[in-house]
Amino acid sequence: MDTGRRKLVSWLFGTNALRVCPEDKPFWYTSGTIGPYYINTEFLYGGQEKAGELLAVIDREKNNRLACPLTIAAMLRQNYVGNEIYRELIDNMTDSIKGNINVDEIDLVSGGERRDWFFSLIIAEKLGKPHITIYKDLAAVMSQGELTRIMSGREIEGKNVLHIADLITEGSSYERAWIPAVRNRGGEIKWSLVVVDRKQGGEEMLLDNRIKAFSMIGVDKYLFEEALRMNLINKRQFTMIMDYINNPKETMRRFLLEHPEFLEEALKSDEKTKERAMLCLEKNLYNIDIGK
Repeated sequence: MDTGRRKLVSWLFGTNALRVCPEDKPFWYTSGTIGPYYINTEFLYGGQEKAGELLAVIDREKNNRLACPLTIAAMLRQNYVGNEIYRELIDNMTDSIKGNINVDEIDLVSGGERRDWFFSLIIAEKLGKPHITIYKDLAAVMSQGELTRIMSGREIEGKNVLHIADLITEGSSYERAWIPAVRNRGGEIKWSLVVVDRKQGGEEMLLDNRIKAFSMIGVDKYLFEEALRMNLINKRQFTMIMDYINNPKETMRRFLLEHPEFLEEALKSDEKTKERAMLCLEKNLYNIDIGK
């Protein structure tokens, strides 16, 4: 693993953008499944508190669709100056784009609601390209400098778009919203750059849509081997993660069978954890009679 990727590993753990559970306490995911690590890529902005502040601003401002990109971009610029990790990450992402894509072929840069915007707006500025702020309902705003406008009709007919995202898992957000939002206006997403690729099918989905996919780092054995060498995780955590990467469902099924108290405690825990545990039970996601 090269120096740049090692540095990104240290940033992911140092900002808690990547957290690994204790060996006996996997994380509950929104889907009702469990797993050994949790990723909040937006924490690379400056940690959980700062990322939360920006998300709160986005939630407050996003209904004012013309002003929202300008408000966010101003905060990103300020943070770029003041936060070394964020600044170096944005510079590295920009360099990665220039190293893999002919920038002259990029007409626009896009980012989807909400966490993509942590990275896409400022990278568009660095590349000198207009930005498409895409909302979950497929509405879109084009901005460059201090000018914004609602996009309507096929006003980017034949234009090539680079989409910047914080994270890709299976690529469902691309399929549901980001790709159609651009195509509906006549453009095509030709390239995608994500900070973190969870290696769960997203890249393959993009390639099926004729999108060249790039990532700063993938969630794979090489990442965790480096984390182990850097003493960011221990051997038992590493073993659990490797088992999970090789067979996530069976690894967590075995964990639940060996630790029946884990689910019992979750059902007595806070509301969010209880809700996820109930979903696991109701859908019997691990094909075992957990209730007994």
